[in-house]
Amino acid sequence: MINPITMKISGLIRILFSLLLVLTIMPFKSCWQEVPKPNFLFILVDDLGWADVGFNNPETFYETPNIDRLAFEGMRFTSGYAACPVCSPTRASIMTGKYPARLNTTDYFGAPQPETVSSHWTRNKPLLPANYDDRMPLEEITIAEALKEAGYATFFTGKWHLGPEGFWPEDQGFDINKGGTERGGPYGGNKYFSPYENPRLEDGPDGEHLPDRLASETVKFISEHQNQPFFAYLSFYSVHTPLMAREDLKEKYEKKRERFPADSWGEEGDRKVRLVQNHAVYSGMVEAMDLAVGKVLNYLRESGLDKNTVVFFMSDNGGLSTSEGHPTSNLPLRAGKGWLYEGGIREPFVIKWPGKTPSGTTCGEPVISTDFYPTILEMANLPLKPEQHMDGLSMVPLLLNKDKRKDRSFFWHYPHYGNQGGSPGAAIRQGNYKLIEFFEKYRNIELYDLSTDIGENNNLADSLPDVRDELLEILHHWQDEVDAKFPTPNSNYKK
Repeated sequence: MINPITMKISGLIRILFSLLLVLTIMPFKSCWQEVPKPNFLFILVDDLGWADVGFNNPETFYETPNIDRLAFEGMRFTSGYAACPVCSPTRASIMTGKYPARLNTTDYFGAPQPETVSSHWTRNKPLLPANYDDRMPLEEITIAEALKEAGYATFFTGKWHLGPEGFWPEDQGFDINKGGTERGGPYGGNKYFSPYENPRLEDGPDGEHLPDRLASETVKFISEHQNQPFFAYLSFYSVHTPLMAREDLKEKYEKKRERFPADSWGEEGDRKVRLVQNHAVYSGMVEAMDLAVGKVLNYLRESGLDKNTVVFFMSDNGGLSTSEGHPTSNLPLRAGKGWLYEGGIREPFVIKWPGKTPSGTTCGEPVISTDFYPTILEMANLPLKPEQHMDGLSMVPLLLNKDKRKDRSFFWHYPHYGNQGGSPGAAIRQGNYKLIEFFEKYRNIELYDLSTDIGENNNLADSLPDVRDELLEILHHWQDEVDAKFPTPNSNYKK
């Protein structure tokens, strides 16, 4: 006969054993549960200057409340750089994680080659521009392709400008392409207003505004793919020329301008440079772009997707201050688009990483557009591709407020005459020092300490020869490493 007390003890032992088994298995079970992959929203603006946004310039004439809110919800990088002072090379650097000089994509696609410069305004210059490749190679594994391989839905809308048909977003890793072609601006139809006559963007109702349409396309994609990880790339045509604004916004800023200083001009090379922000049409373009950004960010917030969506924001080059309408001023930075000075390459640069990066933080350490690729892979807990993004360095340690990354040099190589007046040259930044070597004359070198001279007004090349020569040697070694192409003497040049 079985003892009842023995039966109770035996039952209790079984219960305790079952509890112990559950407690033992639970940690392993939690490991089996896949952590949701973060979504990514990359917002790229065309020709927006560093000083065009309120979070960098509280005195700006323009109104950018949505972008400013994004900056104060994430981390603002005060020394965030584009890899080139013009658009296509920077855009290729984001996609590939490589410097434009390494890809030989050093000028905007459509710029003159040495053999075609005779029909360009730069034909009577001392140098012929270097040859460059006018398309991003299909052999490159883009960040979109890397994410698509990892199960992400990928979407592109807006300005592409990275090669002819066959090299468009759908050929470089994007599932959907809304508006991305070889064009560098909205040059078809009614330009910034429908009809657009864009082969990758259906016309909307007459008068529909392009920035708002691109935002709507982005919201539509996100709403249809919110149950899987997504990579949405919103690449505005704004605020590139042609200078066109909604009539109501133009009128708003014409009235506002009456309370602000009148036009003021300086000189940069052989160009005049705008010193005051008060351009009514450009202001309207900036605000319309900001409203479009707000439309997408508001949808993320309302849908709850903002909690697991990393948002990136930057511009592809500096603001247009020395030509083509001279619509903006980049002060306190020098010059603008097309120049190797800070006004041409230092950009509005923000990353919001919910739950990881404290809100309202600022980082002064330099970063550059090649850094996005490895950053996104690390955020997504995907293996890095060092053979691909070889010129980028993950910004994750900075975003997590960990120790600074290893010291590094930053390089620019622009062997072309810019439409905005800049001349062929190259630059390096290491620490606070920045050196620029212009190619027209031998040892035409400028050296600046950006910690005390952000406006690059005090050339230290003669007073600090050791620093000058060290940086010049590093720059030349890098040019050899990437097989950088150089301009050549122009035999038809006449003084």
